[in-house]
Amino acid sequence: MDVSRVERKIGEKDIYRILLLTNRDSDNVGDQVIEACAISLVQTVMKNLNIEKKEYKISSRAAGIITKKYVATKDPALLGTAEEVIKNSDVIIFGGAPLFNFDHQIFYERTATTLELAEKYNVPVIFSSIGVEGYSDENAKCQRLKKTLNFPCVKQITTRDDFESLQKYVEDRRITIKKVADSAVWAGTILKNYVTPRENREKKKIGIFVLRDSGFEDNGINFPFESAVKFWEKLAETLEEKGYDYEILSNGHFGDEAILDYLIRNRNISEQKCVFNMNCPERLIGRISSYDAVISCRLHPSIISYALKVPSLGILWNEKVRFFYDSIGYQDRMLTVDDLDCDKIIEKLEQIISEGVKQDKEYMVSVYEALFEALKRLIYADDCPLESYSYQELAENIPLFQGTSQKEYEEKIKRKFRRTYEKYNKNKMQLKNLKKRSVKKIIKERAKRKIRNLFK
Repeated sequence: MDVSRVERKIGEKDIYRILLLTNRDSDNVGDQVIEACAISLVQTVMKNLNIEKKEYKISSRAAGIITKKYVATKDPALLGTAEEVIKNSDVIIFGGAPLFNFDHQIFYERTATTLELAEKYNVPVIFSSIGVEGYSDENAKCQRLKKTLNFPCVKQITTRDDFESLQKYVEDRRITIKKVADSAVWAGTILKNYVTPRENREKKKIGIFVLRDSGFEDNGINFPFESAVKFWEKLAETLEEKGYDYEILSNGHFGDEAILDYLIRNRNISEQKCVFNMNCPERLIGRISSYDAVISCRLHPSIISYALKVPSLGILWNEKVRFFYDSIGYQDRMLTVDDLDCDKIIEKLEQIISEGVKQDKEYMVSVYEALFEALKRLIYADDCPLESYSYQELAENIPLFQGTSQKEYEEKIKRKFRRTYEKYNKNKMQLKNLKKRSVKKIIKERAKRKIRNLFK
């Protein structure tokens, strides 16, 4: 069938307006890589669907398009901007963020409110390669999210990790659900212009990605901050003893970077071995591609390493790490806190460097295929004969990342510093309140003693 004769269902306007919602405003650069990959994947789908660039527009916004102030106050006036953007979109695509997180973040409420607005204005919604972090029948926050996920506006939900929990969220069989790869598995292709060729060096070089002070314990893992920093210090020492070079770095999250400073000031770690200011995708890609192997707590250094064919060991701090290593067939390259014997880790590093990384092309293309099918159903009638690109066709057609502009970079830095200031001010107020309580307690105790003395 001639596809040009197939009826399009893209509305009355000439431009098909795609609202892409990712965690793009995060100083965790892994989320910025997701945004870059999600944009390229959507652009490729549109080309695959014979939609010219002039016929569509991608507006990339933060997944938290619903503000924290609205969540706190429920003031309708604070919904104005989000409502206008959603109302004027032809489709909403959520890409990659942990939008179903209800334990430690307010993403669940922001997602639910976004879906309420999408339902109000009859805007179809696709969730692409979402992080799903658990499910609970008893948790009111979880059930609030579940209700909105089953709205008629929701057309497809795919996850990179916890498919079993996703099945519990989605009761409406009309909604397509699948487990797919993370968008960032395409980082090696999309950001290939920023890959650093590995030098001919005498020593193999290892990248060590650390995690914020309470990261393990917040996720129910008994690995206190002091134990973590002792491990990183011991790991660095053992690598040196075994003849390896190394760098200690982060994804860019200010809490992770604070650990680097702590290691320099309080442990036997040289400042020259720590990499600060990880603030944009091209810098993260450049660093990871330069290593012979990676050891990471954070998930996306592991995913990006896979994309770049750099072998990695993932340290389990959140179940999403386990899901990823299971998905790529390298379960033995995931470590629990009980496995953190430095000598054994070095042996494992030598093994994975020798073995390398074998990419599963079927797994990698799965995120694209699902997105293609969802948009195809929205844009064309059911009898559209177009088929999804193969892995090779996708690799040949996918647009490359064009880099971070100076303006974008300055905005990223501003957001990062403001989060740091927010944390500082919050801690300062907590300390101030603690001091007030302590003073009141001291005064109260003194008054009690005076009264007792009167009756002696």
